[in-house]
Amino acid sequence: MNPETENNLTWEAFEKVEMRVGTILEANDFPEARKPAFQLTIDFGSEVGIRKTSAQITKRYEKSDLVGRQIVSVVNFPKKQIGKFMSECLILGAVGEEGDVILLAPDFKVENGLRIG
Repeated sequence: MNPETENNLTWEAFEKVEMRVGTILEANDFPEARKPAFQLTIDFGSEVGIRKTSAQITKRYEKSDLVGRQIVSVVNFPKKQIGKFMSECLILGAVGEEGDVILLAPDFKVENGLRIG
C-alpha cells in the first residue's frame, strides 16, 4: 500500500457502505461464470429482503456447507449483470494468496439484516 493514499477514506464515506448480515438460503453451480463460482440466494431480513449474488468461493466451500450459513455482505452497491445473472449484493471475505476466499461471518447467530458498523 502507498502510505500517501492508504488513509484517504473519510468517515462520512465509510458510513455510506451498508454492510448487513444475511443467511444463505440457496447455493447453486454457476457454470457460465468465467471463474468457478456459486450463485447464492441470501435472506437479509424484512428491511432489505432476499438478494442474489455470485461468489468465487468454490476453493474452500461446498454448496451443502453454505446453506444456512450467515455471511456479511455489502447491500447498497448497484446491481451488476454477470452473463445472464444479476448480482444484487457483494459478499465479503478475506482473499488468500492463491485467490481462495474465506467468508466473513458473525461469531454467533444473529438476526438477518443486522447492520455492520
